[in-house]
Amino acid sequence: MSVFERYLTLWVFLCIIIGVVLGQMIPAPFHWLGTLEVAKVNIPVGLLIWVMIIPMLLRIDFRTVREVGKHWRGIGVTLFINWAIKPFSMALLAWIFIRHLFAPYLPADQLDSYVAGLILLAAAPCTAMVFVWSRLVNGEPLFTLSQVALNDTIMVFAFAPLVALLLGLSAIVVPWDTLLVSVVLYIVLPVLLAQVWRRMLLKRGEEALQRTLHALGPISISALLLTLVLLFAFQGKAIVEQPLIILMLAVPITIQVYFNSGVAYWLNRRFGEAHCVAGPSALIGASNFFELAVAAAISLFGFESGAALATVVGVLIEVPVMLSVVYLVKRSQGWYEKA
Repeated sequence: MSVFERYLTLWVFLCIIIGVVLGQMIPAPFHWLGTLEVAKVNIPVGLLIWVMIIPMLLRIDFRTVREVGKHWRGIGVTLFINWAIKPFSMALLAWIFIRHLFAPYLPADQLDSYVAGLILLAAAPCTAMVFVWSRLVNGEPLFTLSQVALNDTIMVFAFAPLVALLLGLSAIVVPWDTLLVSVVLYIVLPVLLAQVWRRMLLKRGEEALQRTLHALGPISISALLLTLVLLFAFQGKAIVEQPLIILMLAVPITIQVYFNSGVAYWLNRRFGEAHCVAGPSALIGASNFFELAVAAAISLFGFESGAALATVVGVLIEVPVMLSVVYLVKRSQGWYEKA
């Protein structure tokens, strides 16, 4: 893992502090940035999101989708977790914790927004960090690549309907026009641009692609951190008044990570899949495409919304929680292979 990836949680904490302090000391520039919108899409954040997402999508070779049959059991388990279990389990956890257990301690006017943010976080499988997690558990590289390519292909068509369904089930008004614009802006166009760029680089050889990916890595993470500073500058007042909000939002996210990774890991063992496939399958099933979730939350509900804050909490706990899952997968290999 790079320094940026290894200490992502620390960087997010620093962004919280910097964003909150700047938002309280000089609020005017941030409010001005918040007004730079076209069709409800904030232009500065839209550009930052593209800088985040495109380098990640540049890693994906969609030709590997044809290889999914080689590990069809692991692929099937991961698809089942990503699209049939994780979004719905998160909606249930949000209902339990946000609408009931923690409701007396959260701003009443933001409860729907917090639920929406958690749903957005769980509705899209991770695209980039799973390559790191897969390497750490000695995962089958071709399985990881083909699974991510397949998930991205499905996401183009399934993200908007799934989010709309779950928001509707949670009695939250679905802004269909903004949702569809977000899908086009943050999924369809970045995928197309990344694949065109990838082909151009590969014409110059694999080394050219790897050099570009290496150079773009810190830029992509820096764009994420700058976006977080902007978000926390807007969220500063709410966080100062109720600092436990972040902890309360982290509870359902953490539970769903362990639940989904555990179910995926157990199902792979139950169906006789190899450990080198079960490991990345569990990690892909548990992790989230938080960059897309942040972008969609901002577009749908705005900078100052509880939805934006909820998705950012997903970024905050991503590395430590997922590393703990990596540890459990590696330590349990002996148990797994006894089946």
